[in-house]
Amino acid sequence: MAGARWDTQSAGIAEARLKELMPPMPVLFIKAIPVDRQETKNIYECPVYKTRMRGPTYVWTFNLKTKEKPARWILAGVALLLQM
Repeated sequence: MAGARWDTQSAGIAEARLKELMPPMPVLFIKAIPVDRQETKNIYECPVYKTRMRGPTYVWTFNLKTKEKPARWILAGVALLLQM
């Protein structure tokens, strides 16, 4: 993850620690949910990229829980990276 870190205790995005540029993410369990049952409150739509170079390496958007407003993470440029 770039721009923030994953807090395992609160199970959500948290502010990045000093001198920690790309903290690791835990292994994620992904399951399909119908759009009408999908939770949209307190969700940050985090972009996933293949490499640190953004733009043409975009893969998909991943919904992550957050206690802050999603705008905070958008301004911080938070993204998940598949390769470091």
